[in-house]
Amino acid sequence: MINVLLVDDHPIVRSGYARLLEAGGDIHIVAEAQDADTGYLAFVQHLPRVTITDLSLPGSSGIELIRRIRARDQTARVLVFSVHDEAVVVDKAIQSGAHGFISKRSAPEVLLEAVRAVARGDRYFSEDVRKIVEVRTPDSERAIVNALSPREFEVFRLLAQGLSAAECAQTLNLSQKTVANYQALIKEKLNVSTSAALVHLALKLGIVAGSESQRLLNIDR
Repeated sequence: MINVLLVDDHPIVRSGYARLLEAGGDIHIVAEAQDADTGYLAFVQHLPRVTITDLSLPGSSGIELIRRIRARDQTARVLVFSVHDEAVVVDKAIQSGAHGFISKRSAPEVLLEAVRAVARGDRYFSEDVRKIVEVRTPDSERAIVNALSPREFEVFRLLAQGLSAAECAQTLNLSQKTVANYQALIKEKLNVSTSAALVHLALKLGIVAGSESQRLLNIDR
């Protein structure tokens, strides 16, 4: 039996995926979580064979959850199941330690196949994501963002959503000074000088949606 932790912020969606997975007969949902913090606590408590996580979660993202899980247990197997399959996001999820990445647009049987593959130690990518993974000629902006560490990327994402340094610090359990240092380093690495420019880059690469970053679009121009 494959024990699975399912992390998604929509209860109805989680319920549907749980029924689908357990209908396969060889998969058991040991726990569900709605955000990265409760997902991490559930991982520590249940030590599932596979953790399935969305990337868009309240507060910290699924990428931060992957980083925390893999930092605690290098043998942990994580599968991303998300509607966000932009190249930069896929790259960063893999860099953070994900063993598979499938789009929520995939057929139901793809999710079952992916869980079984990741559980036995294989990597698995849905067809659309595989095309992104196999392309190793990233444009300059994608390459620059890929140079960010997983923690730097998470701070970048939160700042691009319009969170202040203090709000980022609270979300990530860091000091405000640490976040401020990250913010300066991120701007230097991305070669941007203003918060608005940072937001525009995140929008262009599909890291955040327009509705997430509206607070910063009219400042620091």
